[in-house]
Order: sequence, then C-alpha cells, then structure tokens
Amino acid sequence: MIVLQAKPLSALLPVRSAAMEAAATAASPLSALFSRSPSSHLRSAPGFRLLALSLPLADELRAPSGSALLLPPRRFCVSARSSGDQIVARPSSEMRKNPFGGCDRGTGDEKLRALRELFSRPDVGIDAYIIPSQDAHQSEFIAECFMRRAYISGFTGSAGTAVVTKENAALWTDGRYFLQAEKQLSRDWILMRSGNHGVPTTSEWLNDVLAPGCRIGIDPFLFSSNAAEELKDEISKKDHELVFLYDYNLIDVIWGESRPKPPINPTRVHDINYAGVDVSSKLFSLRSELIEAGGSAIIISMLDEVAWLLNMRGNDVPNSPVFYSYLLVEMNRVKLFIDNTKITMEVKDHLTNAGVELRPYEGILPEIERLAASGAKLWLDPSSVNAAIVSIFKSACEKHNRKTRKGEKKEVVASIKNQDIQAEGPFGLYKVSPVTMAKAVKNRAEIEGMHNSHLRDAAALAEFWAWLEEEISKNIAYTEVEVADKLLEFRKKQPGFLDTSFDTISGYGANGAIIHYNPNSESCSVVGDKNLFLLDSGGQYVDGTTDITRTVHFGEPSLRQKECFTRVLQGHIAIDQAIFPEGTPGFVLDILARSPLWKIGLDYRHGTGHGVGAALNVHEGPQSISFRYGNMTALQKGMIVSNEPGYYEDNSFGIRIENLLIVKEVELPNYYGGIGYLGFEKLTFVPIQNKLVDLSLLSHAEINWLNDYHAQVWEKVSPMLDGGAREWLWNNTRPIPQD
Repeated sequence: MIVLQAKPLSALLPVRSAAMEAAATAASPLSALFSRSPSSHLRSAPGFRLLALSLPLADELRAPSGSALLLPPRRFCVSARSSGDQIVARPSSEMRKNPFGGCDRGTGDEKLRALRELFSRPDVGIDAYIIPSQDAHQSEFIAECFMRRAYISGFTGSAGTAVVTKENAALWTDGRYFLQAEKQLSRDWILMRSGNHGVPTTSEWLNDVLAPGCRIGIDPFLFSSNAAEELKDEISKKDHELVFLYDYNLIDVIWGESRPKPPINPTRVHDINYAGVDVSSKLFSLRSELIEAGGSAIIISMLDEVAWLLNMRGNDVPNSPVFYSYLLVEMNRVKLFIDNTKITMEVKDHLTNAGVELRPYEGILPEIERLAASGAKLWLDPSSVNAAIVSIFKSACEKHNRKTRKGEKKEVVASIKNQDIQAEGPFGLYKVSPVTMAKAVKNRAEIEGMHNSHLRDAAALAEFWAWLEEEISKNIAYTEVEVADKLLEFRKKQPGFLDTSFDTISGYGANGAIIHYNPNSESCSVVGDKNLFLLDSGGQYVDGTTDITRTVHFGEPSLRQKECFTRVLQGHIAIDQAIFPEGTPGFVLDILARSPLWKIGLDYRHGTGHGVGAALNVHEGPQSISFRYGNMTALQKGMIVSNEPGYYEDNSFGIRIENLLIVKEVELPNYYGGIGYLGFEKLTFVPIQNKLVDLSLLSHAEINWLNDYHAQVWEKVSPMLDGGAREWLWNNTRPIPQD
C-alpha cells in the first residue's frame, strides 16, 4: 500500500514534519537496545461555553449574559464496557459504503450551511474553519467517530484537508486520491490537487480569498504543535489570527446524534515471543534518553508508539492494532491514560507488573498542568503531540514562573540528577520522540515474526490467486468487492490472522488507475479478462504485518500494458538490488525506481516506499523511499520498507508491484571511507505474472533476478500448499528461458 511521504504541512496538514523525522536519525540508547494554558479555563462548565484562544494565548471569550449556548462540550473517548473480546476482520462488503454521503448536492449544502451558521455566533466569531483528517494523536487511519473531514466533504480518502470559509469550500489531497476526490466531492467543493503546479497551499489560498485581518478557527487537538505554528506563521502574513476552539469540534456540533460512538474494544497483551523485549527494558532505555536530554518526563501520544512501548495491542482503529491513549513516563512513575473499560484482567496484570498506573483518558490535560506546577522538564514531540497539550503546558509553565518571580515557593522534582536544570523551573524539551526510531529498527524477534507471517500470507495469496484464475477461466463473474471478500476468507484460514492491514484496493481496468481505489458494492466493476486487475492488500497477524500488490491480466495484455508493466518491474528490481552506504536517506534511492519509466516520459504520483510496523501500523515512519527529498532519515539495518513503483493511465488501467524489504548489512570487497554498506532482504514471496513481461526490454541480469525470485517463492511457499494451489504456484514460478 502506498503512502505519500514528507508532505509539507501547508499543502496537506496530516503528516509529521520532515525536519522532525530527520531528527529521529540520531543514535540513542533506546534504539540501540533493539538493533544492537491552565486547564481550569478549558474544562466545560455548566451551560456549555466555547473558549477561543489565539496563539500563543488570548483572553477567554465568554457568552453574553443570559445567552443560551447550544454547543456541546468536548467529549473524550469514554464509553461503556465492551461485551466482546474478539478482533474480527470485516468483509469489504461491510466496509466499502461511504457513510458520509458524497455527491449528494443537497446533503452537502445542508452541512456547509449549518457549519457556516456557527461561524457568526458571538461566542465563535470566525471567518474560516480548517478540518484535517487526523484524530488527537495525528493518526493516519482513525476511528469512524473522528472522520470529520469525510463527514463534511463526502471524500473518504485517508489523506486530505478541508477548508470552509463563509463563501467557499475547498479540499486538498495528494495524487493518490485525485480521481477518487473528483467522484466523491459535490459541486459545492473546489478540489485542490496538492503538489500540482500552480496549486496553492491551504494557507496561501486562505490568504488570497480572505480579506486581511480575519479569524481562522481550528480544533487544536487535531493539529500537531508544529502544524499549528506553521499555519499561524503563514496566515499572519495577511494579519489573520489563528483561533483555538478548545472545548469541542464544530463538525461534531452539526454531526449531532448521528455521529458514531467512540470505540470500546478491549486491549490485549502482545506476547514477548513476538515483541522480543520486555516493557521494563524499554522503559529503562527511554529513561536513559530522558536523563541524557536533561528531562524528567515525556509524553507519548502516537498510538503505535504507546502500543509498542507497552507491548500491547488494541482494535480501536480499523486495520491498525492500536488503542486510544496517552502515555506519561516519569523517572519513577508511568501513567497510561485510557478508557479503563478497555483493560482486561490479563492486560491489567501485565501493566501492573511493568509498574504502569491507569488514569482516565480525559485526565491528560490536568496532568499536563500538574507537571508544570511540579517543575517538570517535559519532553514533547512537536511533530506529533497536539497543539492543545503543548499550548496548555506552555501556559502552565508561564503561570508557574510568574508565581516564582513573585517570591512564591517553587516545587522541585528531585527525580533526576541535574539539580541545576531542575532549579530553573518547568520547561519543554521539544524533540522528536525517541520511541520513533527504536520502533522502526526491528529486533530479532520482530524480524522473525515478520518472516513467518509473510510466508503464511503468501500461502493464502497462492490459494486465492489459484481460485480466482480458475473462476475467471469459467467466465464466472465476481465484482471487485466480492474478490476482496474472498481474499479475506483465505487469509482468515491462516494461523494468527487478526484483520486486514488496510482496506483492500481491488481495482479492475480504469479503477486500477485510482491509486487508493475504494470499491463500493453498489457501483464497483466486475473483474474480467479484458483488462488489468490491480490488487493491493495486507494482513495483520499476531506476529507481523503484511502489505503486497500484484497486477495481473487474465486474458491477453496489450503491448502498451506489457511495456508499462515491464518498466515498473525494472524499477522494482533496481530498488531490490540496491546497495548503498550507511547513512543514506531513502529519497536517494527513489530515482532507481523511476528511471525506467522516465526513459519514455512516464512517472507515478506517490512515494516508492514507506515504513511498515511489526504487528503494528502498515504505515510507519520515519523512513521512506520517496521523491520528496525533505525526509533525511537514513535507512538503517532492521528497518522495513515497501518497494512499490507503479504506473497509472487515467481512465484505462493501473499497475503496481509491491514487496516488503528488510534493510540488511551486505558484505563487499571494499569499504570506502571505513563505513559499512547496506542492501535489502525480501519479505514477500508471491509470483509476479510472467506473461505481462516484455522480455525484449529486460537485461539478462533482470531475467535472472525474476527467475531467482520465483525459485525462492517455490522453495519457501510450496511446502505450505497442496492440490490446485500448489499446481498454480508451480505454473507461475517456472523459469523464463534465455537465449
């Protein structure tokens, strides 16, 4: 599955900044272990009040005396106990429908009209509102109750930013979603094709369409601190004011009772056999980082970082085994802020043994104030911690320091060695989370789990492809959604399967050209033998996460299709065989994948590779292989990346070939400069369709690569198959003869 990397905030808000990702490259004890404002005025009060704050702070805006405020207070994910304890993968037929509308012009008008009515209320008073894709943890994939941008716009892609003014509504998204957005947006919306020449960023557009001196509102829980600061700086060029609307989200107001309930799924323990390192050891290394940085506490807000650090998994977010929570690590205490109903007895015992205390999810804001009042040196990752938390901590620090200057007694935390730093009072350490790199560099157990899960996944795919090829040969019609559902059935048979790792992209013909195509059971195509079929899918297993794309033709491909497929394959081979010195950032390799396409004037609008978690999120940072050169994170031994060049001919067909790779050390006859060299080891073992290859374009070395790969597929996967699936694998892994 492809993901666009290192997108500038001002163009598309939902990604971590490249600068912060680059900072994660520094070596640390934690990574070495595994590779070698005061909340008192923010809480809801009787009568439900809205508070607006300008960065960095502004006076509280109160409703006129006696006026009725109809807006509800902000609600955290606090809900009733779940009655179930199973993680169930839903078939695509239950997931593909757009629950937010889309091209219904009347529905779109009604939502926009209701939102704009809120702008003019005296207790709101804004001229524009920005709706990003994220939740309060800057997640790429989010629970349905947080899909606010999808609700207001009808566009359901995972990346995008909606901006609504009193007169206009615009949506920014990247090249993966251009065609999807064209279909889903009503005529009330302007589609901004982010990254295309001449397309303004969100802040540039606001500066252009608004008169100087306007007020632009955001929910500060949905923006990272970096994102909010960058936005504030950009719009200030036209004297606009950024307004923090703390107590609730305006989209939630108009969504009302129809808004889905927050998830209440139970968490589970991630077995040490798969995690490889226990929680106590991870916390020890994290505290070593804190001491070295002169800190006394750290807030972890990225959901996959919390799950990884605590060796826990959840099911709050579709396809991602994470749970909504914050984690506070101090020198002598650890607090997990989570809905307590998600904690089973097994998980409670696990956390108790690791010294982790439970706190309510909504208790994070008062805790931030407590930390400032106690003089904490708090590590905050501004690329991931939301602007609300950072702003509240800064405000609380200012309040504490004002009291200190007036001669009030200052509390001192005596939990770290550097007393001189403690005496200076509370402050923030604004650095990338040390957990980011530690999680990205897989340990031996995580790599073993990834190997094993990929082999089981390969067996499921072989059975699936054998079945589908047979059905197509009999002229039996299956829709794109039915094909995806059938693949899920085969995966479910494999030991340790939990869920898909993302919604399966099942695109036939022209639909394959929609890079992140979402087939709908009511309107999708039938898979046939007259065009290309692109299938991008993955699985979540107890021991690993998979992601694979194959493009096939069940009939006779055209010469054009074969040429394009072969050039994509050449780029795929070039990445797979790449050897590069230690310290090389991923963007340096991107040209290898595109060069065969560039030679005939073709290209693709997405990155070539993204990081993948070990039994965690299918997309993880900070590493990537992308044409966006802002991400300077070096590829390191133990990292996992995808290798997925492609080509998409609008309204005709799409091609993508994707395997997952582990970065490994390579032995070479020379080590120029005394540094080591790295390469890749394959994780994915599923045949690549030979009949789509134009052999006249391939070199002998490239043909040898394909033959060698298929030999490995047969050797590794055939012992897990029998009957028709084994025969299919044999037929699709035979070597290509050479002259």
